[in-house]
This record gives sequence, structure tokens and C-alpha cells, in this order.
Amino acid sequence: MPTVYVNGRITDAADAVIPVFDHGFLYGEGVYETLRTYDGKPFLYDAHMARLRRSAGMIALDVPGTDDEMLAKVRETMAAEKGLEEAYIRILVTRGIGELTYSLAATPTPSLVIIVKPFPEPPASHFTEGISLALVSIRRNHPSALNPRIKSNNLLNNALAMQEAMRQGAEEALMLNQQNEVAECSQSNFFIVKDGIVATPPIAAGLLPGITREFVFEVGRDAGVTVEERTLQTSDLWNADEAFITGTTREITPVSKVDGRPFGDGKPGPVTRTLLEVFRTKARQA
Repeated sequence: MPTVYVNGRITDAADAVIPVFDHGFLYGEGVYETLRTYDGKPFLYDAHMARLRRSAGMIALDVPGTDDEMLAKVRETMAAEKGLEEAYIRILVTRGIGELTYSLAATPTPSLVIIVKPFPEPPASHFTEGISLALVSIRRNHPSALNPRIKSNNLLNNALAMQEAMRQGAEEALMLNQQNEVAECSQSNFFIVKDGIVATPPIAAGLLPGITREFVFEVGRDAGVTVEERTLQTSDLWNADEAFITGTTREITPVSKVDGRPFGDGKPGPVTRTLLEVFRTKARQA
């Protein structure tokens, strides 16, 4: 059972509670980060905290304490999870408890929740065989409506997309933006490989700037592989040699097909395999 920190109190999941008047519950006002550990160390912690604070700033929400203080709370929560080897960590900051109003004055104290559980390793077949994506009808939120750069606790846009993909038997949902350009997946960033060059949609396409996504640019430099941002159309999908997704819990996961249409021979390609190997080496050295 997961171990949970809620505003200074660490309990098991069954005893972890947030009042119903918390605005994270009432209005979805809050931000979060998901981390994992390698050899017991939270991976790319500084980058995740920078994004958490950036997301919070975009909704005028204070993140309590310093990064070092947050890390101490994370480690305290990890220590309470018995028998933990590698951890899944989720840090959530909400607007806090207040009356039924949108006024910021009603919620002077944010709530902090940290969830720790054993890291759920993806099936080995996801890396050896690849996964399937569905190109869904749900569009990514337009930045002028709800900016995807805010890693918000309000995940209805993502959830609806993923549920549509699941109904089609896919492991992930690929989403377009309002201009019919490829944006990102419901829980990950998306890359294609063409003629040995790796391309991923730019932030301007309306997507969350993934921490793992950014790390892949470093991985590419170490592996001698060009990784670049480029606007992607759906036609680029069907012409690609390889594809993969990136995310904290998924590392670099090969994509074998989209909407049933395979990339190459339907197996993870050489560029993807190389990047994954270098990624895993660098992750344990970080």
C-alpha cells in the first residue's frame, strides 16, 4: 500500500485524507510532478522542482518551502514505505482549504501531498516489442484556454484522450492541437525517427515540456544522434521509420504502430534502441 505525506502527517494510503473543501478537490486547482528513483535517488529532482514552481507560478500558487526542504519530506516519506527498492513519487500542491469561491484570499495556505509507492516497472515487452498508439479525436487544450505547460492536477483533457485510446486497444493516446499538428500523448511526449534524425513537436505546438523529453536531447548528443524540434503533421507519422514516447515512468518506449499502421517492420528500430541504452546508462550516472 502506498505511503502518503499530507501537510506534515505521514500515513498509509487508507488513512491519508484531504478535506472536501480543499480547492484541489473542488476546482482542480493545483499542480504536480511525478518522479522515479534510480538506485534510490530521485531522478532529475532539480528539473522537476523547477517545473513544479513554474507551473505553480502560472496559477499564482505558492510552493511551500525550499527544494531542499521538499526533498527532505520526500525522503522521509520514502523511508516510511517499508521494503522500498525503487520508488514512484508524486508531489502535489493544491490551492488549499477554503470557502466555495474562486477568490485567492479564501485559501491562504496551500496543501502539500507526497505519494510514494514501489516503482511499477513497465512490461519488458513494451521495450522489446513496442506499444501501440491511437490517434484520438480529443484535441490538446489550446494554450489560451488552459495552457498545457501547466502540469495541472486537472487532467480531464488527458483522461478523456486516454480512455478513447483504451477503447481502441492502444497503450497510449496521441493528440493533435487545434491546427491539426501533432502535439503530445496523454501521458508522454512523442518522437519520430526519419533517416536517422529524431524529431519531436516544439513547445509552441501546445504541449507540456517534459523533463524526460529534455533529457533525450542530452542522450542524443552522447549517442551521436541528432534530436531536433520540428512541427509534425499526421503525414509525418505515416512516413516515419521509427517512433517512441518519453516519460518519467516510461523512459524511452518504442512505438510499434499508430492506429494499426506499423513503423518499419513493426519492431523497435535501431535509433530508438540506441537511445534507450544510452538513456539508461546516463540515468544511473545522473
